[in-house]
Amino acid sequence: MSKQRVLTGITTTGTPHLGNYVGAIRPAIAASQDQNNQSFYFLADYHALIKCQDPEQVHQSTLEIAATWLALGLNTDNVVFYRQSDIHEIPELTWLLTCMTAKGLMNRAHAYKAAVDANRADGEDSDFGITMGLYSYPILMAADILMFNANKVPVGKDQVQHIEMARDIAQRFNHHYGEHFALPEAVVDDHVAVLQGLDGRKMSKSYGNTIPLFLTEKQLKKHINKIKTNLLEPGEPKDPDTSTVFQVWQAFATPEQTAEMRRAFEEGIAWGEAKKQLFELINGQIGDARERYNELLANPAQIELELEKGAEKARVYSAPFIDKLRHAVGIRKIG
Repeated sequence: MSKQRVLTGITTTGTPHLGNYVGAIRPAIAASQDQNNQSFYFLADYHALIKCQDPEQVHQSTLEIAATWLALGLNTDNVVFYRQSDIHEIPELTWLLTCMTAKGLMNRAHAYKAAVDANRADGEDSDFGITMGLYSYPILMAADILMFNANKVPVGKDQVQHIEMARDIAQRFNHHYGEHFALPEAVVDDHVAVLQGLDGRKMSKSYGNTIPLFLTEKQLKKHINKIKTNLLEPGEPKDPDTSTVFQVWQAFATPEQTAEMRRAFEEGIAWGEAKKQLFELINGQIGDARERYNELLANPAQIELELEKGAEKARVYSAPFIDKLRHAVGIRKIG
């Protein structure tokens, strides 16, 4: 039986934080060990250009995110780990798909509609500041997925619409040019943790409330101490279910450790003590990976070597497939 293909993209904007780790990186690396899967992981640097036009930031983020995945134990012998921009067939496929995509479909994309609504609320022209990158990036995402005929695409709920769009585009292409694309399915894991940030909102770079994953021990302790808490004194019972400290603890702890901390909250553990134990828990789990991460950052040539190796593996699939698709649409040699 052929393995099912699972594909995950990581946008190269910003520095990875604890929320990225528990929500995406940790489960993806665990899934890559499943021998029933053929896993594709890519650094989505073309996607990064939609949000960020700072070349140094895009470059640095690519370095940091690649180093993060490698430091946390991604086995590149088991998976295809590549940089999106190294697969030149992807932008070519994006154009082939663009020519088959209804504008009305793109008009319904959540990100575009949200940008239009924000402009109108501000009294601006509907399309003020909206680039074609933002407008049509669901097509680029479709190309990422369809290039490798991925069967399963793990995403958050906010990305399900884009997988549905990829299916629509694939079906339209298949109807017009013959059966070339598998229809991808979104995989939403409701059990994956969504961490709260320092201020109690979802941990997100856009809120500026993150705890970067590989801070030094001193900086990690400082960030954890900034987590917002209430004014309850030591000895006063505290509600774990409304506490960011407890929620982050739960994402890193075993069930037994979680039960112990829940009891400690009910018995009135001091916030300072709870944060101290949280620091020790997280630091104990990421300490070795932090060391590997810093070694990789000091040796970027090693990271580049891994990405080039991954690009070669990816192009084994993409190069012959784009030739087949070119032929299907009528772009062929004459005679």
